[in-house]
Amino acid sequence: MREQYHTSELTERDLAAHPMEQFARWFKEAACRGGIHEPNAMVVATATPDGRPSARTVLLKQYDARGFVFFTNYDSRKGGELAANPHVSLLFPWHPIARQVIVTGRAARIGRDETAAYFRTRPHGSQLGAWASAQSSVLGSRAELLARYEELAARYPEGEQVPVPPHWGGFLVVPDTVEFWQGHENRLHDRLRYVRQADGENGEGGGAGEGGTGDGGTGGGWRVERLAP
Repeated sequence: MREQYHTSELTERDLAAHPMEQFARWFKEAACRGGIHEPNAMVVATATPDGRPSARTVLLKQYDARGFVFFTNYDSRKGGELAANPHVSLLFPWHPIARQVIVTGRAARIGRDETAAYFRTRPHGSQLGAWASAQSSVLGSRAELLARYEELAARYPEGEQVPVPPHWGGFLVVPDTVEFWQGHENRLHDRLRYVRQADGENGEGGGAGEGGTGDGGTGGGWRVERLAP
């Protein structure tokens, strides 16, 4: 099942000054190339305060200079773990183009206005689903879930505004590191990682890491380091 990767080299000179700008470049390429179903699908890994991990696939809904935004039920397993331990990792597995983006950082809830604005863009059925499912709780049967959904559909028919559930909203993941992984033959992959610098800290990496840019108030610039594959 081993596959050789035949791709172009990723060098420090290729990188943007800010990791979110570099992510935007790669994300657009992943979205435009064929063979990648839902390029915004990412694995979100969380952990309890005592270090017990869990992971699941979630859809990225927004990204900007601040970081990465996804939406979920705050009472779900990931919501509870992030409330107790905000450290999180994201993984974008773009296998057909032999690329990965790996993020580590901290997650915090976004404002309710931002959550409401996104909620209004969701399909009517997805809005009802946010109310119908007590995500991660034990369910007696699928019929129980469907009955709850039908009850809500009768209460809020198509065209009627569905209120935003108080237990549902967005998380912003502010990155501390962002790694861009490009596969190559013989496992000699390129791994270039942006590392957030504290205010006043001088980066020693080459390319994009020199004189890194700020990022909207979170402080510090970025250095770039190359990792062994």
